[in-house]
Amino acid sequence: MHALDYIDPGTPAAPQPTDAPARQVTVEIDGFSVTVPDGTSIMRAASMLGNQIPKLCATSSLKAFGSCRLCLVEIEGRKGYPASCTTTVADGMKIRTQSEKLSQLRENVLELYLSDHPSEAECCSTNNRCELHEQAAKAGVSESRYSLPKVDGVPAGRNHQHSPKDESNPYFVFNQDACIVCSRCVRACDEIQGTFALTIEGRGFDSKVAASQNEPFLQSECVSCGACVEACPTTALTEKSMIALGRPDSTVTTTCAYCGVGCSFKAEVKGEQVIRMVPNRDGHANHGHACVKGRFAYGYATHKDRITKPMIRSKITDPWREVSWDEAINHAASEFKRIQAKYGRDSVGGITSSRCTNEETFLVQKLVRAAFGNNNVDTCARVCHSPTGYGLKNTLGESAGTQEFDSVMYADVIMLIGANPTEGHPVFGSQLKRRLRQGAKLIVVDPRQIGLVRAPHIEADYHLQLRPGTNVALLNSIAHVVVTEGYAKDAFVAERCEIDSWNKWKAFVSDPKNSPEAMESVTGVPALAVRGAARLYASANNGAIYYGLGVTEHSQGTTAVMAIANLAMATGNLGRAGVGVNPLRGQNNVQGSCDMGSFPHEFSGYRHVSDDAVRAMFESAWNVQLQAEPGLRIPNMFEAALDGSFRALYVQGEDIAQSDPNTNHVTAALSAMECIVIQDLFLNETAKFAHVFFPGSSFLEKNGTFTNAERRISPVRKVMKPLGGYEDWEVTVRFSNALGYPMHYTHPSQIMDEIAALTPTFAGVSYEKLDKLGSIQWPCNDAAPTGTPTMHVGEFVRGKGKFFVTEYVPTREKTTSRFPLLLTTGRILTQYNVGAQTRRTQNVLWHSEDRLEIHPHDADVRGIRDGDWVGIASRAGETVLRAQVTERVQPGVVYTTFHFPESGANVVTTDNSDWATNCPEYKVTAVQVVKVSQPGEWQRRYRELTERNTRIRRGAGVDA
Repeated sequence: MHALDYIDPGTPAAPQPTDAPARQVTVEIDGFSVTVPDGTSIMRAASMLGNQIPKLCATSSLKAFGSCRLCLVEIEGRKGYPASCTTTVADGMKIRTQSEKLSQLRENVLELYLSDHPSEAECCSTNNRCELHEQAAKAGVSESRYSLPKVDGVPAGRNHQHSPKDESNPYFVFNQDACIVCSRCVRACDEIQGTFALTIEGRGFDSKVAASQNEPFLQSECVSCGACVEACPTTALTEKSMIALGRPDSTVTTTCAYCGVGCSFKAEVKGEQVIRMVPNRDGHANHGHACVKGRFAYGYATHKDRITKPMIRSKITDPWREVSWDEAINHAASEFKRIQAKYGRDSVGGITSSRCTNEETFLVQKLVRAAFGNNNVDTCARVCHSPTGYGLKNTLGESAGTQEFDSVMYADVIMLIGANPTEGHPVFGSQLKRRLRQGAKLIVVDPRQIGLVRAPHIEADYHLQLRPGTNVALLNSIAHVVVTEGYAKDAFVAERCEIDSWNKWKAFVSDPKNSPEAMESVTGVPALAVRGAARLYASANNGAIYYGLGVTEHSQGTTAVMAIANLAMATGNLGRAGVGVNPLRGQNNVQGSCDMGSFPHEFSGYRHVSDDAVRAMFESAWNVQLQAEPGLRIPNMFEAALDGSFRALYVQGEDIAQSDPNTNHVTAALSAMECIVIQDLFLNETAKFAHVFFPGSSFLEKNGTFTNAERRISPVRKVMKPLGGYEDWEVTVRFSNALGYPMHYTHPSQIMDEIAALTPTFAGVSYEKLDKLGSIQWPCNDAAPTGTPTMHVGEFVRGKGKFFVTEYVPTREKTTSRFPLLLTTGRILTQYNVGAQTRRTQNVLWHSEDRLEIHPHDADVRGIRDGDWVGIASRAGETVLRAQVTERVQPGVVYTTFHFPESGANVVTTDNSDWATNCPEYKVTAVQVVKVSQPGEWQRRYRELTERNTRIRRGAGVDA
């Protein structure tokens, strides 16, 4: 069922032309005139007048279907009673939605439905709404003439009641008794999600909704996005939380705290208890859709593992001791002052969070620069999309993607490089699949066979299954075809780009050494396939490139981003809808954390700390002298900790001990520090090495904003009070004040006002405008007061686009006889990042451990079968996982996820990194895999460390 406060107009808005205003049509409905775009349904036009025509099979998120026959109307001059959902308006049309005959027809239809439907009391027991009973009540229908007569209390005939319920899914129940076979759930799965997991099985009386091959929902192909649950007009599909907790009584609009899509949600609450999360149909990023994480996996916010009291300890081997907020903050401030007095100003630093809000991130980097007095601040983008910032800033002029998500609906050819959106960005993945079903072409560049290579009604035109670490070689060979075969858009380049850089790059990629034939032995991709893919992309009217961490997390990550930008400029695929260079950001606010100045060399808005004018502006606003030299990046912090010059770290909302590569190296650096302050929801892996713990607040407990992968700034609104007593920004304010640098904010809107005053791309952003518009894509300023959906229209932000020569340099991480396989990593739909949130939800029913994917050939020669324990060893370390034998990976390549800390996936990854940004090379690690009988030594040490370093001495002095 849709959100409490949503008024459903019944059918989608009419498609709008992109090149001209829509033709307007005026009609009369029940004596009232209304003007609507041509192609609008009668039902939607009536809704615009406040007239909700009765309906059951219709909803605004789905194409009109016309099966329930409840929405019949009369049209002057026409015979019969057409369905208002499938009938579109025509100029001058006169329509009646109410008459004695229409009432008779509707009452008859309602009686037929009610004759084989649970009673209103039974439906109400689920705490869900039932549109059938609501419509019957409005029509005054309480009984059905068609109900089966009963003999001795038993219906004398067949009906669909007393069917077994499917309660297999952890989040919702399917009650066949309440199903009216309207097909809304089936159509939602097909049209919105694109999984095609549901169908109407059987014919006539035997027709019923079935998941996959009549399987329980949990075992079926269903991805639990919840689109079917929202589409259902009865109580047949109901959230278990509604049944258990009751009906919500109010809604709060907020933004999801998972991936970089940034879905807008209506949090439906009763008091301060969240009953359910309903995707906002007015959400500009998701348009009313969601995934299993955003819609259902919010229970971590109230999980029993939440730490809600501040804690301190002298040594990491001591138990934690619960203390007051004052004691914890004063102790942390005292330790940082002591350490700086002993080791110098630069001996401390901070790490901002891509899970926290823009306002909170801005305050942490301000704390480091103004209160610590140095630039030792970094963020998790260091280990994911820092090459995006560097590469796009230098080529196009701005460190962000060029398009809005809706742009994909205008793309003719889509090149997907090192990204798996149906797993990592599922709502955008569903939108992408819709465009592909409409006829767009797809090129997948990935070492692994991701789901989009072949899915229901979708098949990639090309899957360039390259060897890990050869992205740049492949991109150069694609560019070679573009240039040497005459596909380059010379006029676009001449008008929009630096000609000297173009000529140098053109000569470079034209060199025969970069041809697909020459590079075939490097990439492993047949030259004919490369040439075909290059021609397909370059000849498209609109060619769009989307990429992910499979591009950036390499030793040549920045080079690959530049190569992508080169390709887009050379083919003229920038500056309009349907094209562009689109990085798919992994976390909810990783774009925002970068925007807010979380890198050690940049203030907010990507302006270098050495720029005297920029620095003077911040000094004036903050009333403090700032440093002109960049500070330490995260890898530099680790090295400095090991050499004794970096001794204290404030980490807000990140878990570097699990997420960063070469775990043994990271934990050695953390162990060497004298004071680590962790601010988080849970005792995460990094907290095992911490001395102070500040309880964090979840997205449900705070106000602020997130910025998603399309530069969209969206509001985050408090749903319940912080369990620890403070929102994260308030803790940072208190810490700063204790350090002696005063901060006086009383609401995050004041922080956003400061961001807007100091950051040109945010100059027009305010909470008032966000409340009015719903969301804003930066740049938002006087030139673009409502935001900028498409970047680089007319000219690039840097003026002229700049081509860079992208010489392929092989990674230092090479296979040998000792380490003959290449390990690459990624994500899975039901888990998220380091798993701190999703591991504490029912999502573990789908994915309860990280597994190692291995090709049947590689498994066979090692005697490995599916489910066996296998040891994975690299130059950095070794761990043990269970094997999953699959042809999704190519021979010579193995793959795993990194969502469970006990897996130790990053124990084996190395500290090789990108040449420009130090982004780790997670995607290429030479390993050996052998069959073993049990978990390994690393898992044993992990369990011991967890048991020792997470003890808590409660207020009563009892260890727990």
